[in-house]
Formats: sequence, C-alpha cells, structure tokens
Amino acid sequence: MANHTAPRERDESEITLAELRGDCARMAPHWVTPSKAAPAPVSPASIHRIVVPPASARLADAVIGN
Repeated sequence: MANHTAPRERDESEITLAELRGDCARMAPHWVTPSKAAPAPVSPASIHRIVVPPASARLADAVIGN
C-alpha cells in the first residue's frame, strides 16, 4: 500500500535562512545606528577605590613601559 501524504503547508513562522538573510538585507537601509560619542576624559585625581591585583599591575606596567 502506497503512503500518499499531502505536502504540509509551511507555517508563516517557518522561513529559511536564505529568506531571513534577504529580509535583513532589505531592512538594513532602514536601521540607523547612532554615532558613538567619545567618552569624556577623566582626571586621575577623580578615580578612587580601584583595586588592581599585583600581577595585573605588573603586566599593565610592562605594557605601558613605565
């Protein structure tokens, strides 16, 4: 006996990766990303209570070259 099955209807939420990528490509021009402002400089005198482990301090010191 042959098993005849009707093709299953695709649910609206089931899309392929290619369809998703196409949708994203079409929407990309509509997405606006705000420009990031540079962080304001902070004076060293205003930095308090920062604890750095000695090994990390030595590493940072060696990288900076002090």
